[in-house]
Amino acid sequence: MQNGAHEKPEVSGKLLGFVRVVVGGHVFDLTVQSMHIDKDGANEVGGFFSKDGQLGILVDDNATPPEVKEQIEKGTAEAVRHLSQKFLN
Repeated sequence: MQNGAHEKPEVSGKLLGFVRVVVGGHVFDLTVQSMHIDKDGANEVGGFFSKDGQLGILVDDNATPPEVKEQIEKGTAEAVRHLSQKFLN
């Protein structure tokens, strides 16, 4: 989502809020959604996603508040890297 545009999300979880990211003058409001994430031991849970033009951050709904905060911070950093590569290169 860009510039506050509201779309019905294809990735559907419990909406926790938004994180605003500004990269190269472009403003992105990323949804932060809580979902059940299966942990298989190999993959880290949570983080940034980009699917069919939808951008957001997923966090594990079974995570503790400090873990949720960490997942949001990690997802935000991933979003900045992704968007920087797209708009600043």
